[in-house]
Amino acid sequence: MAELTKLESKLAEVLGLSMAAQGATDKVRGMLDDDEAEHAETLERMKQEAAETEERCVGLADDLDGKKTAILESARETKGEATEMMETYLEGEDEALDGFEFLTMAEAGEVGHWSIVQAMSEKAGDTRFRELAEWALPIQRRHFDQALETSLEIAREEDPNEVES
Repeated sequence: MAELTKLESKLAEVLGLSMAAQGATDKVRGMLDDDEAEHAETLERMKQEAAETEERCVGLADDLDGKKTAILESARETKGEATEMMETYLEGEDEALDGFEFLTMAEAGEVGHWSIVQAMSEKAGDTRFRELAEWALPIQRRHFDQALETSLEIAREEDPNEVES
C-alpha cells in the first residue's frame, strides 16, 4: 500500500466525511415529523453536494499516481468512525432537533477539515488540492450555517419547560 503525504491523508479524511455525510442526511431526514417536512429539501441538497464532493475527491485521488487505493481505504476508515459517532450521538433519539444538532457538529468538523486542506495545499503549491478546497469550503460553510439555523428554528418551536420523555 502506498504511503500518503499529510495532504493526501487530509484528502482521505474529507472524502470519508463526505461519504458519511450522505448517510447522516438520510438519518436526519428520517427523524423529521410531518410539520418539519420543509427541511427535507435542504437535507437532500446537502446529500447531493456531499455526493459531488465525494466524486471530486475520488477524481483527485485518481490523479495521484498509485495513491488512490490507500486514499480510499483511509476514507472508508474515516467514514466508519464518523458513522459510529453519529450512531452513538443519536442512539435512542428520534427528534429532528437532535439530528440537526448532530449535523451542526459534523458540518463544523467538515469546515475545519477543508480549511486545513486549503492551508496545506497553499503551502504545498498544489493547485489541484487548492482548487478543490476553494470549491468545497463555501459549500461546507453553507451546510454548517443551514444546520445551525435549522437547529435554532426547531429549538424556537420547542417548549423549553416540557419534561424530557
